[in-house]
Formats: sequence, structure tokens, C-alpha cells
Amino acid sequence: MKGVDLKIADGAFVSLLGPSGCGKTTILRMIAGLEEPSSGDIFIKGRRVTDVAVHKRNIGFVFQNYALFPHKTIFDNVAFGLRYRNVSREVVREKVRKACEMVKLPNVGERLPSQLSGGQQQRIALARAIVIEPDVLLLDEPLSALDASLRAQMRTEIRRLQRELGITAIFVTHDQEEALSMSDDIVILDQGLVQQVGTPKEVYRVPETRFVAEFLGQSNILPASYTAAGEGYGRARLEDGTTLDVSAAEDRSFAGPASVVIRSQRIGIHAAAPQAVQGVNVRRGVVRELSFLGNDASYLVEVGALLFHVVHAVDEDPTEEGSDVWLTIRQSECMLLDAQGKRVPQVS
Repeated sequence: MKGVDLKIADGAFVSLLGPSGCGKTTILRMIAGLEEPSSGDIFIKGRRVTDVAVHKRNIGFVFQNYALFPHKTIFDNVAFGLRYRNVSREVVREKVRKACEMVKLPNVGERLPSQLSGGQQQRIALARAIVIEPDVLLLDEPLSALDASLRAQMRTEIRRLQRELGITAIFVTHDQEEALSMSDDIVILDQGLVQQVGTPKEVYRVPETRFVAEFLGQSNILPASYTAAGEGYGRARLEDGTTLDVSAAEDRSFAGPASVVIRSQRIGIHAAAPQAVQGVNVRRGVVRELSFLGNDASYLVEVGALLFHVVHAVDEDPTEEGSDVWLTIRQSECMLLDAQGKRVPQVS
């Protein structure tokens, strides 16, 4: 890690998102007390816990592999954390019952983990984490072992529980869809550095760096040379000599090497030439590759010497490979990065 500084609001659901090895799990383990930071401090609800033992931090932890005790019953697994807190048997029984009800597994207390499905084991791991009423709930890629449909279901269940209990939750994932659909805020990491922090809408629509633009979502990143052109807009000359009109840089002195970032889902594709509209670039091209994705289709469109990736909803059959098409790109959908890969603020 390289100087991570994060402040997470009480009751928020925050995802740590990034490629393998970027430091997501290390941050989680330091918060839990399983790893010691080389410098800096960790505070939970205003209390410094940097040197506090793991079992005294009041942390709930849901591991990727569930980490249930195979020889203990479900009741004993869920009750494990309570038995180190001088809680009476009656209170333990009631808290375990409520936790199992919250994860919708009320009648499995006498079973062993091996008698449950993967999804049910994940729910029990979640019940064990929340039964102690933690100040912070940590989740380390808890859905990666589940199939797609069950993963979607568990996303909803985890978010419901977190909101219902009002627990601050920190969720580690490398899955963009999980992070975007579940989070109040997303922390995007790369090689131990925080690249961007923001709401799902902010990090998707306004990436601060080239890494964020490439890692989150699907983008066209086109090398260009930028110059101011008119009131409220600029002109980006692409490598093939053609130009795109883009929203102007706020700094009117900005000019020179840049990259234009256009989200694949924000490009329109048409079978016939559209009517010219102010503020919209129109380019004619040919569909070279097509992938049918169900409700959407993914196109690779050759426009002159350039290739544009376009993802577009389809009502019927998608446009066939080899077909002529017209692309429409709004000026406002063209983001600018400078030569160092940092976002260039643009006029609204």
C-alpha cells in the first residue's frame, strides 16, 4: 500500500474495487486487525484501534471461502463470536435465532455446514458476522464462489441486511457489476494507490484517470490533439486526421496531446443516416464484428482507419456484420484526458 487515506461515513456501503493484487484485501485485513499497518492509524467510530486486538474491535468479517467450522453445527457456528463476550445462554439462543431469521434460514441450527448448499453457507457466514452487532461489517469477495443467478440474489440480500441494520459495510470485489449495483461509494485501487473515490454514477460517468476509464465499464480511448474551437466546445483531431467536437476544457489555455474517452454504451448506432443535430458528431462506418448479449449487442465498427466499440440495446435482430451504419456521439459524452492520463475538467 502507498499512503491510502480513506474516510467512510457511518452506515455507508463502500466497495473496494480493483484488479487482483491492488491492495483491496490488505486494507480489509488491516481494518480487521489481521495485518499491521507499517504507518498511519485506523479509527472506528472515532476510536483509535491500530493497536487493538482483533477480538476487541467489534468487527464482523465474511470471508471468501465462508470459513465455517465443519465439525460444528450451524447454531454453534453462528454463536461462536457471542461465546467470547460473556453473554448468557438465553441471550445467545435469541440472538442466533434472530440472525438466522434475518438471513432467511431459521430452521437449520442442528445441521452441519456440509449439509447446506453454497448459497446457504454464505448466508450462515453472514449471520455469524452480524450476530455480534458489529460496528463495521467487512466482506472479502463473499460472492465469488456462487453461480451468477445466486450471486445476484445474494447481492440484494446483503444490501437489504446492511440497510436494515444500519451497519457500515466495506465490501471487497473485482466485479464491476457488484460494486456499481450495491455501493453508496466506490474506492478504485491500482497497485496500492487510490485512483478515485465517488458514487457509482461519478466513477462511471466521470473517470478521473485513464486506469479508471479502462477498468470500469467499456470505453473507447482515442489519442488526439485538442484545440479550443468555439463557444463551449473544442475540437479533437484523431490519429486518422478526422475530428470530433467535444465539450470545451474549462482551462481555455489547455491544448495539445490528449485522449478522448467515450463510453461504449453512450454511442448511438443507426441503420440510416440520422438528421444533423447541433452538438452531435455523426460518423459513417461498417460493422466488422457483432456479439449478441441478450438485451444488448456489442459492435466493433470501422470508421475510416479507426475502430469504435459500441454497446447498444436491441429490440429485434442486431445490425449484421458488414452493414453500413451511422454512429452518433454527443459532445457532452466525450471526456478528455491529458498526456499524463488525468481527467481534464470540461464545461457542462
